[in-house]
Amino acid sequence: MTNFAITNARVFDGTEFLDGKAVIVRHGKIDAVCDADALPADIDVIDAKGQILAPGLIDVQVNGGGGVLLNDQPDIDGVRAIMEAHRKFGTTAMLPTLITDYRDKMEAAIKGVGDAIDAGVPGIVGIHLEGPYLNKERKGVHSAEIIRPMEEDAIELLTRLSNGKILVTMAPEKAAKGTIAKLADKGVLVCAGHTAGTYNDVQDAIGEGMRGFTHLFNAMSPLTHREPGVAGAAMADDNTWCGLIVDGYHVHPAAVKIAVTAKATGKIMLVTDAMPTVGAADKRFVLGGEEIIATDGRCALADGTLAGSDLDMISAVKNCVEMIGIELGEALRMASLYPAEFMKLDDKMGRIAPGYQADIILFDDSYQVTRNWINGAE
Repeated sequence: MTNFAITNARVFDGTEFLDGKAVIVRHGKIDAVCDADALPADIDVIDAKGQILAPGLIDVQVNGGGGVLLNDQPDIDGVRAIMEAHRKFGTTAMLPTLITDYRDKMEAAIKGVGDAIDAGVPGIVGIHLEGPYLNKERKGVHSAEIIRPMEEDAIELLTRLSNGKILVTMAPEKAAKGTIAKLADKGVLVCAGHTAGTYNDVQDAIGEGMRGFTHLFNAMSPLTHREPGVAGAAMADDNTWCGLIVDGYHVHPAAVKIAVTAKATGKIMLVTDAMPTVGAADKRFVLGGEEIIATDGRCALADGTLAGSDLDMISAVKNCVEMIGIELGEALRMASLYPAEFMKLDDKMGRIAPGYQADIILFDDSYQVTRNWINGAE
């Protein structure tokens, strides 16, 4: 079914909730949002039975899912498996994310994601390289042995993907002057993360074109009243985006509320930082030779160190509403429109409006995703 209409839904179009409207999809795009009684007579109709119809959710930090870690299977099959695992939870676009690894693994992951995009794997829009150009002082679970300075040809590697978006997380204080500007000029989305930088380091990086911050508060210098650090710089700047893991473990609910209040509207986006346990029966996996176990939604090493998450996107939306008290429409924007804007894809994703890709989801009052479409296809 390539041409169809969805009726009897509470439609969230990316800006507001609409009642009494139908959404018409033709050839993979939103054709119209119209009165429910104004549908063409010959179109197939899907009854949403009162559920919410919203733009598909967009996740820019996905390490794994469905039992697959990108670092372990950085090829088209691994990418496809990760996407399929997250799609059932409302994700319709993602950046598969490679955790700090050796050069050959980075090259393989870039090729694997490029192959997936060429093959039309639904929902893959680029790659996130989280490391290896980080600060060991804020390494988290990243391997200190593999974290390294940028090589002479690093910019060529980091701009190699020609058919999708490239997000690079790096410690700005470890980059030579002008490096971030060179990457930004070539279209790379540069984010600060795993950084012990100062407020001034961040200001310099923003001046060179740095676009955002990876998992706000985690693995970065904290806000204090005399040295705002990376966290303070992130919240104070009105023109950059912050990824935020709202799972109840990575960031205290009060800190989430503070960040959402302090940061300019539209600049906080939900991310999962998901590991292979999402969508998988097995809640154990190995990273860097160490076993990680997901218990009650919390992924951690034996010593308690957080190691990614067991979070999916629709649960992140639910947590924003029920744990933090964020209005549902804003929570959905944090999971769709704002990441689309961050990636410069908001001309085609993040809204239900004529001409936009038909990346849409239906979910019920318990935040269970019951149906989803990517480019109009289930």
